Order: sequence, then structure tokens, then C-alpha cells
Amino acid sequence: MPSNSDQRAAGTPRVCQWVNQADALEHFVRYDGPTQSQQHIKPLHWYVACRLVLEGGFHPDEIKPRPPFTVTRQRGQYLLHFDPGTATGGEATVLGGLKTKNVDVVISKDGLGPVLAVSCKGMTGAFRNLTNRMEETIGECTNLHITYPALVFGYLFVIRANEAPDAAAPANPPPDDRPVRPIAPNDVALTESRRPVESIVRFHSALGALTGRNGIREDASRYEAISLALIDTSDGAVGQPLSEFPPPNSPLRLEHFFATLYRRYDERYVYSAPDLKSKTRRLEWSPDSPALESDSSNRLDYEVRHFE
Repeated sequence: MPSNSDQRAAGTPRVCQWVNQADALEHFVRYDGPTQSQQHIKPLHWYVACRLVLEGGFHPDEIKPRPPFTVTRQRGQYLLHFDPGTATGGEATVLGGLKTKNVDVVISKDGLGPVLAVSCKGMTGAFRNLTNRMEETIGECTNLHITYPALVFGYLFVIRANEAPDAAAPANPPPDDRPVRPIAPNDVALTESRRPVESIVRFHSALGALTGRNGIREDASRYEAISLALIDTSDGAVGQPLSEFPPPNSPLRLEHFFATLYRRYDERYVYSAPDLKSKTRRLEWSPDSPALESDSSNRLDYEVRHFE
């Protein structure tokens, strides 16, 4: 797993990398290029894709972008291998009820189509315009659920937690310091007391009404899981999600996101369809898997789905 500095020096790669959450979110915070290219958020796509393999137990062949792993079977157990040469990039094009849609991370099963998908969005500023995202957010979910009502759809939204400029900052910084683009008032995410600005609080409330779709007959405009995270930019904590927001009782906290996706998937594709279990059940990885013996596995922020 290459370090953050190595990746930034070489530019953002074009194929899926094995990254952890800290690396993906630090890249998001530090990236200073144009956001239209989506390069600020690509490592988060890769983190999601790799986590769906290691923790989720999904076969890498079923995921786009394809994570850098291969699978072999030995004595009835599945062994996971780290294999960068098999990785791909890009997004999956999914048939929606209104139009086709490119989705950031998609798991597809032969004969079933897309079964689980995650849309990753990141915002680095202009937070006054957050409410404008709601129409896009609702439309994307509704569009895909019309064609695939059983699709387990997650929405992962990260915000760069820009703080208000410090009035005590030196007027004449050292000449070797790299000039930093000043933070405009509309780009401030946290007040001086490190509380989210009102536009972000309202956005949190709006997203809360769009999550928690439990059954396929429920509202097509709701996601199965949504997470909203403010990513710290302060020294010593760069790339860490703020623990204070969302509130502890919020359904949008990041630590609930993946567990909810797995639960909804198992309910729809495994427990409710036992005849398909051989195709839909999630895999368990042998503890002897070569990928799990590498140094990279020691940097994960979640538990690998092990064979017991």
C-alpha cells in the first residue's frame, strides 16, 4: 500500500489501489487540483471497493472498479491474494428507469445485475449550495431503484471541514512557506468553536430523511444507507472524520454505513432467496490468505471477514 506522499508525488493513479480510510481522506483534504476531474475523491472509491472485498466478502471479479485482489480456493477455503495487475479503474454504467447512470462503485452478480452500489461525493467548499445537491441526490437514487428495486444503494458524502481563518495568523509568514489559497466565507465549514455551519446542519437533516430504506416496496427515492462525514483539516488530525458531527445518535455516522449495507444485502439476496445462496452468499477469507499476511493488512480500519 503506497504512502500518501508517494501517491501525491506520482499523481493520482488511474486504477484501483489498496488504500485505507486515512489515506483516502487525507488525499481528499490535501488535493488542490480541479475537482471536476473527480481525482480528489477517487481514492475513496478505491477504499470502498477494497473494503467490500476484505470486510464484505464480495468477490473482486464482481466489483467495478475492480480491486487489486485475486481469489483461489484450497481445501474448501477461499484465499485472497494481493494482485495489483488485475486492478481496473472507471465507473460502472447502470441502466436506470429514466437514464443510464455512471455509479462510482458497483457489485454485479451474473443473472441478477447490480446488487449493491455506493455513490461517493465530496465537497471542498461553496457549502451555501449544499441544498442544491438534494435534487441530484434524490434523482440518482430514484432512477436506479426504478429499474432495480432490490438494489442496495449507499450514499457516502464527505465534506472538507475548512475552519474560519485564524485572525491571529502571522501577517508575514516565513518565505519558504507555500502560499495557501485563502478560505472564502462560503467555503467555511466550521465556526470558530468548531461547530458545523448552518448550511451543513440543514443538509444533515435533509439527508436523514432519505436514508433507512429497508424493503424493496418502500420509497424508491430513499437510500439503504447514507453517511455524512466532515473531514478534519487541522494539524495533527488531517484526514480524520470529526467525531463530534454527526451527533452520536445520527443514522448518518460513518461507522454505521457498511454494516447497514451488508445487512440489507443479506436480507434481500441471501436469507430471502435460499435457492440463490450459492451465488449470493458473501465469502469468508482464510486466515492463511497471502494478502492478509502483508504489511498492508495491518493498516486497515476494519475487521477482515475471516473463515471460522
